[in-house]
Amino acid sequence: MNRTLTSRRKVLQAGVCGALGLSMADMLRMEAAESKAFTQVAGQKREAKALSVIQLHLGGGLQQQESLDPKPEAPIDIRGQFGVMKTNTGDILSDTFPRTSAVADKLTVIRSVVGRIPDHQQATYHLFTGYTPTAVIDFPQMGSVVSHELGKRGELPPYVAIPNQNAFAGGTGFLSSTYGAFETDSDPGARGYQVKDFSIPKNVSMERFDRRQSARQIVEQRIRQLEADRGTLDTMDDFYKQAYTVLTSAQAQAAFSLDDETDETRQLYGSDVVGLKGPDNRFHPKGLAERLIVARRLVESGVRFVTVNYGSWDCHVDVRSNTLDQIPALDAAITGMVTDLDRRGLLDTTIFWVTTEFGRTPKVNSDAGRDHWARCYSNLIAGGGFTRGQMYGVSDATGAEPARDAVPLENLMHTIYHQLGIDASKELLAFGTRPIEIIKEGKLVNGLLA
Repeated sequence: MNRTLTSRRKVLQAGVCGALGLSMADMLRMEAAESKAFTQVAGQKREAKALSVIQLHLGGGLQQQESLDPKPEAPIDIRGQFGVMKTNTGDILSDTFPRTSAVADKLTVIRSVVGRIPDHQQATYHLFTGYTPTAVIDFPQMGSVVSHELGKRGELPPYVAIPNQNAFAGGTGFLSSTYGAFETDSDPGARGYQVKDFSIPKNVSMERFDRRQSARQIVEQRIRQLEADRGTLDTMDDFYKQAYTVLTSAQAQAAFSLDDETDETRQLYGSDVVGLKGPDNRFHPKGLAERLIVARRLVESGVRFVTVNYGSWDCHVDVRSNTLDQIPALDAAITGMVTDLDRRGLLDTTIFWVTTEFGRTPKVNSDAGRDHWARCYSNLIAGGGFTRGQMYGVSDATGAEPARDAVPLENLMHTIYHQLGIDASKELLAFGTRPIEIIKEGKLVNGLLA
């Protein structure tokens, strides 16, 4: 490409980005050369049972023994310091989950998830992409694949991250950055919450903003006549359109807002719930209720895939305090989300998936904590055609290995894709020439489905 044209284009686009309220970093990210991916004709059309996914990710590794898979008959150094309680289906959960126990008839707990790597970075990448990291190919996140395969359902971006993407989760991989997550970059639970790019700079009126939008279109049209690199400009156009829509759409503004949510709904999700002080003598973190309410609002407005990050679950020290600090809010939020989706008629078409990159060791360590364990751990899933009121899979007496109905992570992801109407065995072309399955060697877990 001609250096003069490239330089001039950067200057012009810098001005446009400024008018849109976008940072130079955003502009440079947009300008990166994109590797294109195209769908192979081999993919099979499937009927979708679900329209959207809300993924609540508990980064660090949730302690399954103190939550979803208690071992009351095991020795104290395995079962830990908490008791159990019966759910409304007659099964048991840790007594740290009283509210979730009351809605167990609306969800499935999977107690036999099998990961591969007890390392935060690699395991998180595996969870979000379905592949372990390699030096050769960067694989796309599940949300990016859903965005690529299904596209938009309205004005909003198909993939949103609240408040941002997990640092270890990868990105769009070999797909265009067009399919990346729109990050709020602001916590709905924090004072002064405002989604990035949602405000025009104070010195720019709406009339002036519209004029600049028109001017940008004229400039880009002229640049297209001068440049041969259409692919980059097409990607840039998608970003501009997304930013413009977010700034000017009443639907987009309303979807991200909490202003018309009632106190009853906020309390249902646990906005008033805090845990005990953690090992560092602080209350933390708050905001989960508000994050999930925004996620529900986004799904109502047509967003395909929403990720919500919450907490810090890497409890190598004092697992009891870590549990008491964070799980009360989690217990309330899970209950609120499942109940709210159900009463709004959204649970049948929305998959609510509670994830963690791995579990914790069966045995408590010398610091009263638990270390990394990927060979058997738990997830929770509800809605979207998954069976209600089920405890699926069984771990052994200490929670070390699956004893029955093991669910490799790839199989679980394959099944979620299936419910969305996506053939997970479909091949995408990386770098335009290399076919790669959406999920390699994944299988449908029929026992999870209604």
